[in-house]
Amino acid sequence: MIASCLAVVGSCGSSLPRTSPSSLPGAEIAERSLAELRDDLAAGKTTSVALVEAYLARIEALDHRGPSLHAMISINPQARAEAERLDRERKAGTLRGPLHGIPIVLKDNIESRELPTTAGALALEHNRTERDAPVVGRLRAAGAIILGKTNMSEWANMRSSYSVSGWSALGGLVRNPYARDRSACGSSSGSAVAVAAGYAAAALGTETDGSVTCPAAFNALVGLKPTVGLVSRAHIVPISHSQDTAGPMTRTVTDAAILLTAMAGSDPADAATVDADAHKRDYAADLRIDAVKGTRIGVARFLAGFHEGTDAAFERALAELRAAGAELVEIPTFEMGDIGNGELAVLLAEFKVDLDAYLASTARTVTTRTLADVIAFQRKHADRELRIFGQDLFEKAQATKGLDDPAYQKSLADNRRLAGRDGIDRLLREHGVVALVAPSFSPAFTIDLVTGDHFLGGSSMLPAVAGYPHLTVPMGQVHGLPVGLSFIGPAWSESTLLSLGYAFEQRTHARTPPTFAASASLAP
Repeated sequence: MIASCLAVVGSCGSSLPRTSPSSLPGAEIAERSLAELRDDLAAGKTTSVALVEAYLARIEALDHRGPSLHAMISINPQARAEAERLDRERKAGTLRGPLHGIPIVLKDNIESRELPTTAGALALEHNRTERDAPVVGRLRAAGAIILGKTNMSEWANMRSSYSVSGWSALGGLVRNPYARDRSACGSSSGSAVAVAAGYAAAALGTETDGSVTCPAAFNALVGLKPTVGLVSRAHIVPISHSQDTAGPMTRTVTDAAILLTAMAGSDPADAATVDADAHKRDYAADLRIDAVKGTRIGVARFLAGFHEGTDAAFERALAELRAAGAELVEIPTFEMGDIGNGELAVLLAEFKVDLDAYLASTARTVTTRTLADVIAFQRKHADRELRIFGQDLFEKAQATKGLDDPAYQKSLADNRRLAGRDGIDRLLREHGVVALVAPSFSPAFTIDLVTGDHFLGGSSMLPAVAGYPHLTVPMGQVHGLPVGLSFIGPAWSESTLLSLGYAFEQRTHARTPPTFAASASLAP
């Protein structure tokens, strides 16, 4: 575990070095994409060892010292040795796959054999299972180096109704590199900040509802929540088997497509992925710069209107889509109804069942084998675990009656119908559009350790509840804070969404690197 600067509020060493971002360690690779690094390695311009060393130097400068972003929770002690091995293989003419020798980072609820998998929680501090999640195995097979694990909202933001996104007892508080007094969102907070700050070209996050797309939007990244069942969830600390999925977080759409191609596929350990092999494809090969030309896209204004500056950026994005030849179709108001309350009922019931099953498979050093054990453990360690916020969601989940409860089954069936068949599917069909477009989320809100997060609005709930894909790409800034544009489609439409996002990205180049400012700008 990273030992330095794990204070509860993450404040130690919070001043920036007296240097510009361009002179920080690793600046030469901080903005290099997966695709560019692949080309650099192929051309002999760098080595995997050099990449690992440069990223580690940058992590030391920005995560442990300087702005103390607290994006990383652990570093793989075998990363350099793995890089040496992959460099030797390259020299001998052997390539494992398109990620050969490229370091990436994982959210710390995804198992990897070298490191503990903690979900940021003291109860899982010693959860070293010495196994890879199948999705990690796929990335290794493609040649990726696991550089380390990223900090996250503890227990993936499922512990309290008043949580502070990006805070965990083991990792401290993740800070947004665009304005360090602003939230990085969650729960894949560290994954987003690590990529935005140039600790790696790509990261894996996980999403149940907004946990990839929100931190991606807050940190000017591309984030994709795939269709539930495209990517294996085995050996990932769960919330909900009906909504959970891992997803790529990158600085470019091409990189997200490359990563998803390596991640996707059926897995016998996850029954939801039975159809994944039939739907997976080479997503990078499908990208088209003219994808929006002549394409009917639905404008989901019912998912906007929560922030004036974000709405203005959305209008500019729509103008760019029109100029690129898209046929934009206005979608009338859609009533979300009781989806939100129904979603919470489903998540609470599934969390208890799914977490109990996961905890039963953890390392022998883990003493908490059920959710009830975790609740008791956190009460015992309240001085560290419950100092910022409580565990009311844990307690509500513990009180649920299981998956045979008629109330749970009704909420699940109603939610899938309202968000899926009668929601996204109906809107696409009735208006003859291939996807919906909306602002992803508001700009990052100020960190509030007293009353918790202050979400203004976002577009994640419908695709999350339906289990459908949701892509966010950078669409600009508001007062120096990034905002994202969302593309939402039906099940298995990742290729279409990525291509639409790619066309928008290549036209606008809306992403700008972070400056590690202390607070947001007053500029428009």
